[in-house]
Amino acid sequence: MNPGRKARETRAADRRAAGPGAAHAPEAREARETPHTPEARHAPDGAGARVVVGGAVLRDGRLLAARRSAPPALAGRWELPGGKVEPGETAPEALVRELREELGVEVVPVARVPGAWPLSPPHVLQVWTARLVSGEPEPLQDHDALRWLTPERAGEVDWLDQDRPAVAEVVRRLAAEAGGACAGAG
Repeated sequence: MNPGRKARETRAADRRAAGPGAAHAPEAREARETPHTPEARHAPDGAGARVVVGGAVLRDGRLLAARRSAPPALAGRWELPGGKVEPGETAPEALVRELREELGVEVVPVARVPGAWPLSPPHVLQVWTARLVSGEPEPLQDHDALRWLTPERAGEVDWLDQDRPAVAEVVRRLAAEAGGACAGAG
């Protein structure tokens, strides 16, 4: 086993031993909790940036939204679930790990959504679409509710500001696919 993987597995075991909610303690999620400002639209993937990955999980033309349960300032708002990329880990590997920990599912990363959005320095959010391959998502950590949203209903939830641009792009793609499927069915 490589040292990076062993370290990640040890951290995951420590988080599980600490109990529910501890796996993503405030320090571990602080990057997702910094409000996005309009003037900071897309941040470059510069050297020194620490990547936080968000997962746009797709199934049957719908996008999975997760409602935050903490911290109080964000509780009740919706996000694309995910977390920090650990040292020695790629963004797609982090996405698979984070969604397994947070939702109890296995996914396959499909494609990165263009763009990167600034969070608290030095963090930057990257979003990947992901296909659900096994399990039924459950709000195991950091969330208290999940919803599968069609493109028409994606605006019904109060998304975290930093997730909005990626959500808009994913919804645009889903709507285009649905339109193409309808046109082909005629």
